[in-house]
Amino acid sequence: MNQAIIPDPILLGRARGWHIVDGAGLDADRSLEADVVIVGSGAGGGVTAEILALAGLKVIIVEEGALRSSSDFKMREADAYPGLYQESAARQTLDKGVKILQGRTVGGSTTVNWTSSFRTPAPTLAVWRERFGLADYDSDTLAPWFDMMEARLHVGDWQAAPNENNGLLKRGLDKLGIPSGFIRRNVNGCWNLGYCGMGCPTNAKQSMLVTTIPSALDHGATLVTRARAERFVLRGERVDELLCSALSDDGVAANGHTLRLRAKHFVVAGGAINSPALLMRSGAPDPHGLLGKRTFLHPTLISAGIFPQRVDAYAGAPQTVYSDHFLGTSPIDGAIGYKLEAPPLHPVLLSTTLNGFGQGHAEIMRQFPHIQGMLALLRDGFHAQSAGGAVQLKDGAGVLDYPLNAFLWDGARRALLTMAEIQFAAGASAVQPAHETARRYTSWREAKREIAALPQQLHLTRVASAHVMGGCTMAGDEQRGVVAPDGRYRGLANLSVHDGSLFPTSVGANPQLSIYGITARLASGLATALTGKPAPRVSA
Repeated sequence: MNQAIIPDPILLGRARGWHIVDGAGLDADRSLEADVVIVGSGAGGGVTAEILALAGLKVIIVEEGALRSSSDFKMREADAYPGLYQESAARQTLDKGVKILQGRTVGGSTTVNWTSSFRTPAPTLAVWRERFGLADYDSDTLAPWFDMMEARLHVGDWQAAPNENNGLLKRGLDKLGIPSGFIRRNVNGCWNLGYCGMGCPTNAKQSMLVTTIPSALDHGATLVTRARAERFVLRGERVDELLCSALSDDGVAANGHTLRLRAKHFVVAGGAINSPALLMRSGAPDPHGLLGKRTFLHPTLISAGIFPQRVDAYAGAPQTVYSDHFLGTSPIDGAIGYKLEAPPLHPVLLSTTLNGFGQGHAEIMRQFPHIQGMLALLRDGFHAQSAGGAVQLKDGAGVLDYPLNAFLWDGARRALLTMAEIQFAAGASAVQPAHETARRYTSWREAKREIAALPQQLHLTRVASAHVMGGCTMAGDEQRGVVAPDGRYRGLANLSVHDGSLFPTSVGANPQLSIYGITARLASGLATALTGKPAPRVSA
C-alpha cells in the first residue's frame, strides 16, 4: 500500500477556475443553460457527466448536497452523518421499519460507501432478459463497459490481509466448509484506515468526488451545489426546464431563490427514491402506473459476535470477505437468498443499530472493541412474493413504502441463524442478533433454539439497507417499464434516467459497479446521439 496523501483535487480544481455555483450563496434568482443538465452527482450522474463533457457537450451537474472534500473529512461520525447523508443518515421507510443509508453530497453515495465492487451477477441479468425484455443485457455485452470503468476507477483485488472483522467471517465460513470469496475495491493508494463511510481523508477511494466530477469540471462542466431539484416543466412530450430551490447554508431549508436550468437534454440520476420522486412531482407520463413501483433494498439483517480477543472492527478495509453460498436457491421460485458480508463498526453506527437500552445497551457497548459484525443482504425482487416497495410523495418529498411480508421474514430468520452459527464457529463467546427481544446467547445450541423462536416482525427485527434500487424500471416494453433499454424515459423525448433506479430487481450484490458499467454504456449512447460522433472512452 502506497501511503501517500493524494492532493485534494477539489482545492486544486477551484484554483484552476472550475465553474461552481453554490445555491447557498445566491442572493437572487438565476438561470443557466447547457446542452445537458444532470440531476445528481453519484455513480450514475458522475459517470454520465464525464462522458458527456469529454464528448464536447456543455454540461450542468445539479447536486442537493454540498461540495465537501478530503479537507473536510475528519473521520468523525458527528460530522459525517449530518453533512454527507440523506436526512443525517436517519432516512427510513414510511413505516420506520427499515433504516436507509444514502449519500447527499457531491459524489453521492460513492463518497461514503465502503468500496465493495461486484459486477452484476449473471443470474440477475438472466432474469432481466427473460422477464423484462432487456435482450442485450448479458455478461458478455456488458463486459467491455465493466472493463472500462474498473480501469477508470482502479477496481482491483485488495492486496492486504483482511482485518480481524472480515478475518473472523472467513475463519467461520472455512470452519463450516462454506465457500467464500474476496471483495474487489475501487481504491488507489489506500491507507487501510477503515473510515470510508465518513469520506476518504486521503483521496484514495476512487469515488465520483475525486474522479469523474473533477474530470467533467476540467472539461468545462458547471457544478451546481446545495440546489434541490423540485420539478421539470413539461411542454408536450419534452422537458422545457428544471426548477431548483436554492438551499440555505444548512443545506436543508430553501433560501427563497430559484434556479432555472434549461437544456436540450436532461438526465435524472438522483438515486432510487429521489429520482422517481422528482419525476412524480413533475407529472411525468406514467400510463401504466409503474413510476416509483418495484423499488428494492437488499433488506439487511445484522448479527453481533462478541470475541475474547480485540476485533477493532472500525480499523482496516471495511469489506473484503463475502459469501454467496446462501444465494444458491432459485431466485424466481425458491426461498429468498442472502449475501454475507462484514460491515465496519463505529460507535454511533453500532449503538443505533443494536437492540436494547439503558444498562444492557451500555454493557454491550463497553465491549465495543471485541465485537465482530456480520450482515446478510436479502436478494429481493425476484420472487412473486418479493415485489419490492413503492415511492410515494409526502409533503412533496419522496418516501419509500416497503412492506415486509412473511416471505422476507422467513429469510430474516434463516439469515440470523446462519450468521450466529458462523460467528460461533469462528470462536465467538457470545452472539447478539439485532432484534428487540433477542438475548445474548453463549452457545450455538442455545442460539439455534432461541433465534428460531424469535418473532420476526416490524420494529422487532432490526432491518437496514445501504442499497436502494428500482423505481424507474427499465424494460423492453412500456407495460413493464417506464424507461427503455437505452435509458430514455418513455413519453419524454429529451429525458433519460442513469442510476440504480433503472434496475428491474435488486442486483444481489453491492450495486455501485453495476451502476458504473450500465450507465457508462447508456451515457456513451447518449453522447453519440447528441453529437453524431463516437463517444469517447474514459481512462484513469
